[in-house]
Amino acid sequence: MTSARPEGQVDQVLIDELFDRNVEELEAEGTKALSPWIRDVARMQVQLYWRRLEAIARQVTETEVRLQLPAQHSPGGRTFGIEGIVDIVREGDGRTTMYDIKTHDAQYVRANTEQYARQLNIYAHIWQELRGNRLDATAVICTTLPKDIETASVRGDPVGLAKAVAKWEPVIPIAFDAKGVQATIEEFGLVVDRIESHDFTPPTHEQLGQRLPGTRSRFAVYVCRNCDARYSCRSYQRYVFGDSSRTESLMKTYLGDLGDEDAREDFAVAALEIEPPLGAED
Repeated sequence: MTSARPEGQVDQVLIDELFDRNVEELEAEGTKALSPWIRDVARMQVQLYWRRLEAIARQVTETEVRLQLPAQHSPGGRTFGIEGIVDIVREGDGRTTMYDIKTHDAQYVRANTEQYARQLNIYAHIWQELRGNRLDATAVICTTLPKDIETASVRGDPVGLAKAVAKWEPVIPIAFDAKGVQATIEEFGLVVDRIESHDFTPPTHEQLGQRLPGTRSRFAVYVCRNCDARYSCRSYQRYVFGDSSRTESLMKTYLGDLGDEDAREDFAVAALEIEPPLGAED
């Protein structure tokens, strides 16, 4: 005969089981296996979020809700649609709240709420006006753990961890305003026109060096490091290497160095041999 566990322990066991199952499924789909240390860190983060946001989690009614706003028109006359996925919808205590989950730092989100309001305004518009659903509030959930929580966890300090978790506020309310919806749709239209016109002008290298509000990071660190095109971006090159013509010349030489004539010929032949000719027998 086994003794009954308290509810909190049951929840913890279930969370561990679901976490392990999720990791196994991701690895089975081809994702690289997580190292034991990374797995432990990820498990801790999940446990801490349950500990802090259990009340929200228990009232979640929908997840990954796909919303669409079709047949919009850009200033250039192009037709486009807006599609997004709302991470969580919660109905409880007579209120309906929509949450968008972000990997961003909470301090940055609080300092730049207008950026997140534009996206949530669109979601709220579709949810209320097109789908006819009730909505009382929108908010962002930040998944990045605060430094004091990370420090207490690494040090194995349960008292310090409890204090850090108690003051931790990962949920940031974002006020939505129907008046801002049309302006946001127009901004999307401008982006569509720029993409279709092949206008991919990046921010200047001076802008890349500016610190973003609510962070200690520069634009180049917070944004550009997540851009795969940064090494071919002139603004990023000038930010990293400076403005000297000599540096620019060296960069051009480095990027344009494809080897001597024999090396280029070998590369071309090797590329042709990667796939067999069409119709070739196995």
